[in-house]
Amino acid sequence: MGSSFWYGFALLVLFFGASCSEPKDVALGTLEWDRIALPAPVAEKIVEIRVREGQRVAQGQVLLQLDPQQTRARLRSAEAAAARQAAALDELNDGPRVEEIARARAEVEAAQAEARDRLADYRRLQELGKKNYASRSDIDAAQASAESAQAQVRVAQEQLLELERGTRVEDIEQGQAALAEARAQAQAQRVLLEKLTVRAPQPGVVDSIPFKLGDEAPVGGSLVIMLTGETPYARVYVPQRVRLDVQVGGGAQIHLEGLGKRRGEGGAPAGRVGPFSGKVRMVRNEPSFTPYYALTGDDVTRLSYIAEIQLGEDAAHLPAGVPLKATFLNAGVATAGRSPDSGPQPLRDPGDRDPPQQPAGRGTHSDSDQHADEYGPYDGGK
Repeated sequence: MGSSFWYGFALLVLFFGASCSEPKDVALGTLEWDRIALPAPVAEKIVEIRVREGQRVAQGQVLLQLDPQQTRARLRSAEAAAARQAAALDELNDGPRVEEIARARAEVEAAQAEARDRLADYRRLQELGKKNYASRSDIDAAQASAESAQAQVRVAQEQLLELERGTRVEDIEQGQAALAEARAQAQAQRVLLEKLTVRAPQPGVVDSIPFKLGDEAPVGGSLVIMLTGETPYARVYVPQRVRLDVQVGGGAQIHLEGLGKRRGEGGAPAGRVGPFSGKVRMVRNEPSFTPYYALTGDDVTRLSYIAEIQLGEDAAHLPAGVPLKATFLNAGVATAGRSPDSGPQPLRDPGDRDPPQQPAGRGTHSDSDQHADEYGPYDGGK
């Protein structure tokens, strides 16, 4: 009698275990929020942290401050370079000063006087050479000196003409381009200085602050990680057998795990939290690595696909990282016409031909049909 009792008890346990097992069309995963990582624009030391992890912040609220001294010095240098280029452009637009033009005219007159003096010396030596009072070399040197003086006159005249005509248009355009470049560099430093004050790009919750006060984060390192969005989403691993039933826009039910029981009126238990309704917003086409908690039964040897299910406003209070189970509302629709016990179809040789099709409106051959095929159409026994 004792052995029969334990045998029946074991059968009862197996029955309830089988009835309480998870359904086959369940995807496991976790509850997530959209994450935003705020990177470090430069490698500077953190001098102030104004928030803590888990704090809810508003859009534009200051989160932390990086050391601005070096960036501020670069900004002043860039602004000085821009001011120098602006003054140079004003000088080009104003053209030469009146005093410069007057000095050029004086230089022309001095060159003309020098040229007249050299020409007179050459003529005197040329007359003396006719009387054999001057050597030929002295006469040639005087001639070269006179011609050089005439060339200096032309140089002075051209310089005066350049000043009188003013600045070239190309020089002004180059000055404008140099000024624009200097101002752009100053603006870049100004924007960088503003980025050193890290602000929240949108409302959310501070999830983590990887670096502490006094640390120097590398360029691109995450200074603050925020959880944003109005509602969370479920990140689940869809088994291969359910992949055909999961489409973007389809409905799903989310059942949370590990949140305990809610109490109803009078202190009576009200069951687990949820379920929550949601819609599939993304399904990846390529299979991905499946975590150990999503491997149940035959899923160990099958593929899984990552999907995201957006929840409604009734789930806005839920935290991230909670394990969950998702069931899809249209599960089984794609495979409704196939028996679950039919098993895989046998493989066929590509060279095999399909069997001949039966004419429309006729079913399986009976004895009467065979008799009709041999002796003509069947007339009902007439």
